[in-house]
Amino acid sequence: MAINLCIVSGATLSKIAALTFTLSWQHSVQKTEWIETWHVTPSALELVEARVEGMGAGMEPPEGSVFDGRFWRWKPTVPPLPEVRLSRSDALPQGWTLCTTDGCRPVASAADQADVVILKPCAD
Repeated sequence: MAINLCIVSGATLSKIAALTFTLSWQHSVQKTEWIETWHVTPSALELVEARVEGMGAGMEPPEGSVFDGRFWRWKPTVPPLPEVRLSRSDALPQGWTLCTTDGCRPVASAADQADVVILKPCAD
């Protein structure tokens, strides 16, 4: 049985054949990029890495972060999550971008501009 990433918005379900994906957005105040790398398991989404382009309001990298010349990178201490909920916000007019090895797409395009989008693992 194959594991996929599912994007759920109301009654709409989209499946993406990916075991790893990135979720990125632009910080609403600092206008810098924030990127998270996630791994899909049969029962949860695991946050593998977070990186932020610069520092500022509410986006200070934690102790132990490494600067690679553009991004501060670290391994978050978040336990695996059964789902990740993304709420639409006027503070993020561009919204979230989801990337896999097959390319990138706005999360909203997969969810018809829903107020809440849920990312979760699902079987084929």
